[in-house]
Amino acid sequence: MAMTFSTFIMTLAEAIQSENGPNLAYLLRPTSPHGKDLVKEFRNPTREGLTARYGGCIESPWDDIAIRYIMVTMHIARKRAGEAFNEQSQLVSQFFRYFINNTGWTLPALFSMLRDLRDLAFDADNYAKYNNQKSECMESAAGVVSKAFSNCMMDRTSPPNESRKWGVYYVVGLVLKCYFRVKRISLSKNILRALNANPDIPPLSEYPRSHQVTYRYYLGMLSFLNEDFTKSEQELTLAFYHCYIPAHNNQERILTYLVPLRILRGHLPTRDLMNRFPVLDELLAPFVAAIRAGDISAYDATLQKWERRLLELNLWLTLERARELCIRGLFRRVWVATDKSTRIPVSMFHCSLRLKGIDVSMDEAECYVANMIYQGYMRGYISHEKQMVVLAGTNAFPRVADRSAPLS
Repeated sequence: MAMTFSTFIMTLAEAIQSENGPNLAYLLRPTSPHGKDLVKEFRNPTREGLTARYGGCIESPWDDIAIRYIMVTMHIARKRAGEAFNEQSQLVSQFFRYFINNTGWTLPALFSMLRDLRDLAFDADNYAKYNNQKSECMESAAGVVSKAFSNCMMDRTSPPNESRKWGVYYVVGLVLKCYFRVKRISLSKNILRALNANPDIPPLSEYPRSHQVTYRYYLGMLSFLNEDFTKSEQELTLAFYHCYIPAHNNQERILTYLVPLRILRGHLPTRDLMNRFPVLDELLAPFVAAIRAGDISAYDATLQKWERRLLELNLWLTLERARELCIRGLFRRVWVATDKSTRIPVSMFHCSLRLKGIDVSMDEAECYVANMIYQGYMRGYISHEKQMVVLAGTNAFPRVADRSAPLS
């Protein structure tokens, strides 16, 4: 049965009176079925006309929220993403007036509104880009979501179990998504600083797993971009192990950065893992195969082939750094071929490089070996006068993870 505006107002009032957060979220979601019913009821609505007719039909600010909801659904139906975003932004601002004076029962509605705001911002920016126009809706959305974060943080009167602070990590995850989308990642520091400065927030482990995973993923990404690979690996590992198994796309997004970090530590992904993620397998399997074979030419060719994609993902430098593992693997094969001798001529390492398509001089080959020793991939020294590499009698090629700085 089609829902009329009068029924919508009555249902909205009931949800507010009974403090039914999920139902309130459903009622204010533009994609809900009743949204289409309201579009049909008001064929050519204007905000001024609706305000003149329905203003005061329900306590403020809900009358304005209901009217703006109609305008949002109407603009969406007519594929006006920019106008829909502007109305949704004003709708959320009006909701804040009610939100700051109430407890956490309103959080489901807040989450839903902010998600819709972000989606509309994405659509509006894409539409503008397609038509060679300028649009900063996602950046504006980040500002609105940041206000929601402040409104959640400043709840000092609600009972602990009903506090708006239970929405903090969800909102932080959403605002970080917006910052990453518009490439304003430096702004993330402000919101994380404010989060860490508040000691009254419940421990992260007490929040829903979905909130934890999103927060840890973006924390790991920020550390990755700042080249704090140890912290990045810790956060991304926790995000992956807490991620819901059916959330395949989220797991793949996490592994896109976690697997290269693990490769830097010398932990290569198993075939079973890569088979579960074909897109990731196509991108990273050639690098793994080259490292296992010590095939530097194949590694370099793969780097060149995927250069554009790796730059888009900010992975090129990380995988370029992992090239050292390829060289280590090749030199270890030389060591095994000499029955793990402690004295190997530099010429043998030189030959191995040339066999793998790396055309270098003897001096350059010696530099390759010296670099491996310096970085802790090999234990020993070079006798330059005798052109001999003298390796340690035990543990000549330590585990990559055992190096003093395995992620450097």
